[in-house]
Amino acid sequence: MQAMVLNKIGSLLQWTELPDRMPSAGQVRVKIAACGVCRTDLHVVDGELPHPQTPIIPGHEVVGRIDAVGEGVAGLQVGQRVGVPWLGYTCGTCPYCVMHRENLCDHPLFTGYTRDGGFATATIVDARYAFPLGDAGSDVSLAPLLCAGLIGWRSLTIAGAGATLGIYGFGAAGHIVAQIARWQGRSVFAFTRPGDLAGQAFAKSLGAVWAGGSDEAPPEQLDAAIIYATVGDLVPLALKAVRKGGRVVCAGIHMSDIPGFPYRFLWEERQLLSVANLTRQDGLDFLAKVPEIGIVTKTTTYPLQRANEALADLRAGRFEGAAVLTP
Repeated sequence: MQAMVLNKIGSLLQWTELPDRMPSAGQVRVKIAACGVCRTDLHVVDGELPHPQTPIIPGHEVVGRIDAVGEGVAGLQVGQRVGVPWLGYTCGTCPYCVMHRENLCDHPLFTGYTRDGGFATATIVDARYAFPLGDAGSDVSLAPLLCAGLIGWRSLTIAGAGATLGIYGFGAAGHIVAQIARWQGRSVFAFTRPGDLAGQAFAKSLGAVWAGGSDEAPPEQLDAAIIYATVGDLVPLALKAVRKGGRVVCAGIHMSDIPGFPYRFLWEERQLLSVANLTRQDGLDFLAKVPEIGIVTKTTTYPLQRANEALADLRAGRFEGAAVLTP
């Protein structure tokens, strides 16, 4: 197998030939057809997440087909197309797992961060976290759904059922969630980097009723806002934009520090929440809805060996939607 490996935090990924790996009990091996490039991959490379480990193969929006099955695996078979998300293993015994809140597991493993991920031609997966995808849709179009889509779905659920929704940061997750929210009958207000007229036009093309810079106030108060940008300065702005009793959801795994702000921004029962990972039920619920919703992902593809270029373009905001690597 071949992979783009992070050998040292802050360094470029290295193209590496590795021995083929066989699945152990409860695991499957997936021959990778596509892997999305997520902002969390930048956090891994930059060492912004706690307890970084190297060497590691990044990537956690994996689409491929099973080509080997370990002992004791039921319900999956060779040749089946599956998706592999960020949460790659949970212990099943800690208090959170017992409470069916496995997204908060005390002893998790994360794909592309604490276990090898999808910037490779193959990967070993805990069979419990290999989601059947069926045969509809291309591998490339499905890849961003495995994180941007799944975390977007969970964040939208946590945001509540309000009719007016603000989306701060209109990248991979934002452009998917806007489509889901419109399908649900909500009005979407999109916030981009100040001056990003192309991004604002992109948001409007997906049905946003208003699009502007993150430094602008929306034309009406919002029922809820979701922040996908990793900028803590947006939290006070989003709180100011929501109505009394409104919710602001921070959807990133990492965010710069939130600055101090007057208590009146939070008062009147506004709520500030975060999203952590996902549960398997989130994955099953969302992926079952995808054909009905008719989500269209906007993607820019790169060969696997150009993973460093894809990460650099993501960091610089050089594309709309999501980047996807293909072997």
